[in-house]
Amino acid sequence: MTKAEFRAHYERLKGRNVLFPFGFHCTGMPIQAAANKLRDELKTFGCPPEFPAAEAPQKPKLEDQAPKAAPEKKGKGKKSKLVAKTGTGVVRQWNILKRMVPEAEIPEFVDPLKWLQYFPPYGMVDLKAFGVASDWRRSFITTSVNPYYDSFIRWQFAKLRAGGRIKYGRRPSVFSILDGQVCADHDRASGEGATPQEYTIVKLRVPEDALASHAKLSSLSGKDVFLAPATLRPETMYGQTNCFVLPDGQYGAYEIKGGDVLVMSERAAKGMMYQELEAERVGELKCLVPDISGWDLLGLPLNPPQATYDTVYTLPLLTISMGKGTGVVTSVPSDAPDDYAALKQLQDKPDYAEKYNILPHMVDFEVVPIIEIPGYGNMAAVTMCEKLGVKSPNDREKLAAAKDEVYLKGFTDGVLLVGPYANNPVKDVKARIRADMIAAGTALAYWEPESKVMSRSGDECIVALTEQWYLSYDDEEWTKQVMDHITSDAFNAYAPTVQGEFEHRVGWLGEWACSRKFGLGTLLPWDESWVIESLSDSTIYMAYYTIAHLLQGEANLDGKKVGPSNVPPEAYTEDIWDYIFFGGDKPSSPHAEVFEELRTEFEYWYPMDLRVSAKDLIPNHLTMALFNHCEVWKSRPDLWPRGMYANGHILVDAEKMSKSKGNFIMMHEGISSFSADAVRFACADAGDTSEDANFARATANTAILMLTTELDFISTSLKEMEEGAKGDRIATMRGAHLPAWTFFDKAFENDMNVLIAIADRKCEQMLFRDALKAGFFEMRLARDRYRDWAVQTGAGMHAGLLRRWIEASVIMLSPFCPHWAEHIWRSVMGHTTTVFKADWPKAEQEDALTSQMSAFLMNSIKDFRRSTAKKSGKKGSAPAKASTSAAIFVSVEWVDWKQMVLAYMRSVYDQNGSSFPPTFNKDLKGFLMEEENGLKPQMKSAMQFGNYIKPIVEEMGPVAMAEQSPFDQEELLRQHAEYIAKQLELETVRVYLASDTSAPGPDRTKAQAEPGRPTIALV
Repeated sequence: MTKAEFRAHYERLKGRNVLFPFGFHCTGMPIQAAANKLRDELKTFGCPPEFPAAEAPQKPKLEDQAPKAAPEKKGKGKKSKLVAKTGTGVVRQWNILKRMVPEAEIPEFVDPLKWLQYFPPYGMVDLKAFGVASDWRRSFITTSVNPYYDSFIRWQFAKLRAGGRIKYGRRPSVFSILDGQVCADHDRASGEGATPQEYTIVKLRVPEDALASHAKLSSLSGKDVFLAPATLRPETMYGQTNCFVLPDGQYGAYEIKGGDVLVMSERAAKGMMYQELEAERVGELKCLVPDISGWDLLGLPLNPPQATYDTVYTLPLLTISMGKGTGVVTSVPSDAPDDYAALKQLQDKPDYAEKYNILPHMVDFEVVPIIEIPGYGNMAAVTMCEKLGVKSPNDREKLAAAKDEVYLKGFTDGVLLVGPYANNPVKDVKARIRADMIAAGTALAYWEPESKVMSRSGDECIVALTEQWYLSYDDEEWTKQVMDHITSDAFNAYAPTVQGEFEHRVGWLGEWACSRKFGLGTLLPWDESWVIESLSDSTIYMAYYTIAHLLQGEANLDGKKVGPSNVPPEAYTEDIWDYIFFGGDKPSSPHAEVFEELRTEFEYWYPMDLRVSAKDLIPNHLTMALFNHCEVWKSRPDLWPRGMYANGHILVDAEKMSKSKGNFIMMHEGISSFSADAVRFACADAGDTSEDANFARATANTAILMLTTELDFISTSLKEMEEGAKGDRIATMRGAHLPAWTFFDKAFENDMNVLIAIADRKCEQMLFRDALKAGFFEMRLARDRYRDWAVQTGAGMHAGLLRRWIEASVIMLSPFCPHWAEHIWRSVMGHTTTVFKADWPKAEQEDALTSQMSAFLMNSIKDFRRSTAKKSGKKGSAPAKASTSAAIFVSVEWVDWKQMVLAYMRSVYDQNGSSFPPTFNKDLKGFLMEEENGLKPQMKSAMQFGNYIKPIVEEMGPVAMAEQSPFDQEELLRQHAEYIAKQLELETVRVYLASDTSAPGPDRTKAQAEPGRPTIALV
């Protein structure tokens, strides 16, 4: 939020009209789930509820029971504040609300609409206290509760459907069994962004004789029974040598449609219930044999499809996760490093195999070459394990690296060696091999979320095939429209990484389920048994902001009252919305003038120049906003979004913000602890781009001190100016009307010009930490240098310059610290209008020569101080009292060999377009090695010299390579000898040319002087 807030303030200072609205998105499952949870608590524990003093430990889920490679270290766990207060490990909705609302009012929150009425106004109070300069007349809440916004969303979806972008069909979607509906990104407690991942279940048949004699499976004799591993690489099934299960894993035998029986985990069976594999009806899968342990399956013979071997055996693998796939893993050691390491361990360690009742013949299998990969051979997994030194399945990091490389290269560069598709690239035949296996009945299609997804209701989600309405974001023509827009000059993502992420997501967004069966939101206009999901109803709401102040107006968040336009919501038909947003003939309506005003408002403000949001919304909300704008305003590309800025997450003192760590800061708590402006200051200093920003409490505390100090300085300075306005001199400054202009006056003015321009540019680029650095920190340093000179020399600061500095500093800090700036602007400086109607300070062109002279002088003083401190024997201290004077030595030209290096650097710099090539060091070394240059004896020194000059050139430009200085260094130092002496706490300082043999001081010190680097000696 602060990024948008800072930019809005900045744009106002640049003289632009700015619309910065703030709404409250209430659509979806979060509020509904919380209300349901509270209702269940009251039903179970009474009102007020009496929760158990302690909760019995819950049995871990199957997917959490996989053995760890090493035992976890035990330590004392820390309870969150909420857990500590309730005395239970279960977080109760009642207790959460108890911290925010009066206890007597809590029961009312079983109604989700109560949440919509109660919390948004409090949010506005905090935001206003924080100084958010929003147009609150345009604030609103979403969902069908708001009849104006509801009508707008219904119109939007009618447009998308009319354009052929919304379709209906059976599609795999992440699904909550508990909620009984699709679980979209914003309906999730965790796993946002996870999409359905398609697996292939390979059917490894259990021979009839093995069934009949098996203790657990004998009841299945006469049925077609299979172990059911799930794989993402069906093309590798030619190389199967065995199958793996987790010895301590729990499995079951489940009958699916057609009568086949699959042995797999209960978790996978739940998923299959909703993927048209159920034997009887959706949500039910017949478990014929429950409670089969992995131990029961070890040594079981299997007939694998596609494989070279007719029979393989079931072996133990301790790294299997029961929370992924089916808990059964087929083994292809030629192209799966984990499989190779596990099989080899069993082959090389008979005692280990015997521990699991594995006989020698069960592991007596050679690795089968199936894919040729250039540079890796035909057994890539073996090659990589040997290359990385993998010794056992416990070499997790090495195996992970090997797996990533082998899997990638196998798909992109691999050529199949066996089967009907031999000699074809893997990437060309992978899908065909899978389709053939499914058609032959040796495999099944299966989906599950690509990572664990938990719904807001506390349910672990599966993937279900559901009839649903979906947006076809995979449409090629639509995708091309969006891609062309975001790769054009009309769109700004503000960071290359964010731009790349948008380009990736536009091509991969795919089909998006846009509706669900319940939750808060707008009903689909053509099928009101569906509710539009939360991400889909928030893609073009920016257009609604342009007219919301007339539709609803202030203090009317839910739109229940007719707003300032005096037009009821039912008057906004599809034709009226079309006119407002598309134009055309003026509607014949008693409200025609109002509709025309709304259209004018929209055309004035649109398109949206900037949308600021979190980086984790690029894969959904932000990319969907681009698509929907391109469709709704398909004939008006000039109305498509111009900029989207994605920020990272927020850290507090370099740690993830968490209630259990005690570093979770609510807005009102931050304001109370530090003040609004100190929090804003720390936010500005926290960092930019999509990297995680670090809110440092120490920075907020320091900001209080700095802002107070600057307030005192400005107040005192302005008071002195006022008191001394009639005289030529004031206590610490010269009158503003005096024309006297010293070098330090000129340097101070030039510093201001440079820093104002930098802050301006950084704000434009959304790099607010850099803007704060230039506009506040470095402006203070420039003022301090100037003030120090004025006090040391008794010359005094120029009042006109100081007033300009004060005004520029206040204006540039105002986006970050508006309360502080407004107080100074009005109460201290006496302005009658707000600081936000001021103009961004004007900056003249930088005087490069003055910048160079100033940098030379200040750097020289720093070097002198360091040098004289060493000679006095006190690190960082002033010279010893015995030394009261010093001699400075200036060199006006470089020695011959350095001139040759500089000449070479100038030629390279010019040839490479005013920059040094990446091969600079290598090229310089080659130049020095050339016999005709005669520089071999100075090789080491010349390389050091070149690398010393290079960064100076990159900062200051080619002038740093000049044979002679563009200004008289001797004269500049001589003019400021008195100031230099004061800085070094000496009585006198004299300046000499280093070539002056009559000058006092050691010859060695004189010889060390170089252009731009004078030396000093105590005399």
